[in-house]
Amino acid sequence: MSDRPYVILSAAMSIDGYLDTAAPPRLALSNAADFDRVDEVRAHSDAILVGARTVRLDNPRLLVRSDERRTRREAEGLTPTPVKVTVTATGDLDPASAFFATGPTEKLVYCPRSAARGIRDRLGELATVVGLGEEVTMADLVDDLGDRGVRALLVEGGRTMITQFLASDLVDELQLAIAPFFVGDPRAPRLIGDGTFPWTPERHAVLAESRQVGDMVLLRYALSERCVTRS
Repeated sequence: MSDRPYVILSAAMSIDGYLDTAAPPRLALSNAADFDRVDEVRAHSDAILVGARTVRLDNPRLLVRSDERRTRREAEGLTPTPVKVTVTATGDLDPASAFFATGPTEKLVYCPRSAARGIRDRLGELATVVGLGEEVTMADLVDDLGDRGVRALLVEGGRTMITQFLASDLVDELQLAIAPFFVGDPRAPRLIGDGTFPWTPERHAVLAESRQVGDMVLLRYALSERCVTRS
């Protein structure tokens, strides 16, 4: 357990719990202040993880945006932006996507062992492809990242990754930003899918911090004993 990365799950949702609208364009949930807050969290992380569906639909760059923060990382002997990590069952990833094309940092692609060769052929030297068992579990993925020296992992989505990490009880800290509006469309994706979670009416998550971020609110939950609470 001591070698397992400290896992922060960062997500934003509408007041009624939605991640997005049902149709394009992508819904902007965070304001400028919250984007800057997340950038600071990224700058203190060793790796950032999103699911393959997020790579396909959102085409995220997953970079530290602030020049000052990138310079600080380089002064500490780190790459300007953390290692990028994604998970795929099929290898349906575009080598030209921003995930692979931007940022002078290592890219890791986790997949079932049976799919690894085909994905390596598709991506070439753009990423390190790691086959893990018949299917990838988040526990095995986190253990492998720990073996690779990752001590702080930031999980940014999407819904499938968020659900799997929470259901697997692998999250030390949940940072949940709430946007000041409703979506109200049952066709739209919600933050979390169905699952069995460790936190129930009988076992509450611990609220470590709450604060205003512009016109949003940040709720920080301690989901393990490793998370430091603030008074």
